[in-house]
Amino acid sequence: MTMSVPERNSGSEGKEEESEDESEILEESPCGRWQKRKEQVSQGNVPGVESASLAMDTEEGVEVVWNEVLFSDKKVFKSQEETIKEMFENLMQVEHPNIVKFHKYWLDMRESQARVIFITEYMSSGSLKQFLKKTKKNHKTMNVKAWKRWCTQILSALSYLHSCDPPIIHGNLTCDTIFIQHNGLIKIGSVWHRLFVNVFPDASVHNKGRPHRDEQRNLHFFPPEYGFFRSIQSPSLAAEDDYAIDIFSFGICALEMAVLEIQANGDAVVSKEAIVNAGQSLEDPLMREFTQSCVRHEAKLRPTAHDLLFHRVLFEVHSLKLLTAHCLISNQYLLPENCVEEKTKSFDPNAVMAEIRHVDRPGVQLKYSHVSPLELDKFLEDVKNGIYPLMNFASSRPHPVPRALSLSQEQVETVKTPTPEPQETETRKVIQMHCNLESNEEGTKTHLSLFLKMDDKLHRQLSCDILPTDSSKDLANELVHYAFINEEDCEKLAGFLEDAISRHRVRALASGTTQ
Repeated sequence: MTMSVPERNSGSEGKEEESEDESEILEESPCGRWQKRKEQVSQGNVPGVESASLAMDTEEGVEVVWNEVLFSDKKVFKSQEETIKEMFENLMQVEHPNIVKFHKYWLDMRESQARVIFITEYMSSGSLKQFLKKTKKNHKTMNVKAWKRWCTQILSALSYLHSCDPPIIHGNLTCDTIFIQHNGLIKIGSVWHRLFVNVFPDASVHNKGRPHRDEQRNLHFFPPEYGFFRSIQSPSLAAEDDYAIDIFSFGICALEMAVLEIQANGDAVVSKEAIVNAGQSLEDPLMREFTQSCVRHEAKLRPTAHDLLFHRVLFEVHSLKLLTAHCLISNQYLLPENCVEEKTKSFDPNAVMAEIRHVDRPGVQLKYSHVSPLELDKFLEDVKNGIYPLMNFASSRPHPVPRALSLSQEQVETVKTPTPEPQETETRKVIQMHCNLESNEEGTKTHLSLFLKMDDKLHRQLSCDILPTDSSKDLANELVHYAFINEEDCEKLAGFLEDAISRHRVRALASGTTQ
């Protein structure tokens, strides 16, 4: 979903008045978790979205975006209600660190009109386009390492979408729909642009006249075979559409990131000649070859997102180092806090940790002093934040995504599977687990105290009495059911509890207590 930083007035008095006025709460979600504010957010190329406002997530204490789609005709809304529910249920199933997240949705029926309200992640640092403009204005150039990291993150998100079953084509990738967070994490929004056009054709502003000014400006992001005006009128090109559309758009984004701006030379749109000139201006031959391969005229000659992730120009972190870091992060709950810092302190800086031996010449020794603990901590933090995705080791098996995500309007309407009402879920991940078990004197039950450290640095402490007949898997499933933990953490928590309970019972038996 496309969103950018709200515009604010200048002047201290104006800012104070505006701050008080725009922080006013206009509406609350039915569950009371999200509070809509008056402050509007600039909402990009998303069909049917009438308004987008800043809102507060009172549970997490962060800002989000409150989006609304209005239906003045209740009959039209009723005819599409099941399709709308199914679409939003599917949207919330897609999760990737480099894709703007959908949090929640609900339907609101009133006397005069009907509304669909949905909550999306707020990207407060603004779009890639805004960043490139500021960088150019300050007479600076793009940092090559940042360019590589950003390309890798965008490709990681595209590779995820394209590997879904059936594949999901973004179809609207531009520098306006890519966002940067303060820590350097890239996220792509407007992923569901084409699906929205399908579901809300009457509400779309794009089919009732000349294209929006932003669309005119972004024409050069779309490949020749896409047909911009045709895509507006008929966005579901199932037979003709494929991954190559997104690869072309990505290539233009990568080129704009490298040169900061592709000059239009006073024309309404950027010409093919301007794109060629921008590509030829790149000094690095690998960057030049990388971007040119993406914008080839023939779609079948363009590489896939997965292939591009292996391109030599993006090779910044050794694969073994990256794999090790991800393995450490995914099992962090088993390790004590600050374990890396404590471990590195115990090493002799002159000790050899690895050696490369040669028969015909002296070998190479790598000592612990060659590795900075601070740099290692920073690298692990970046890996945890998604800045170095583990794309090259991803499973070749497609991600199972419901069919409705890639269906045309006619196909979606034929799907009549009942859709359950959306439920609250825990979106945070557990990064550390500790527990304490104490049995009563009779040994008939055990009191469990469970301490969880979440990825947002907040803690969750839970306690309950467990019986000898309770299984660790049932306990973990119950925590998922009541939204205490993320579903993805269920298996590892069950394993953690199984191990802790088994060790406790062994100790209890050894001390003469029957469990």
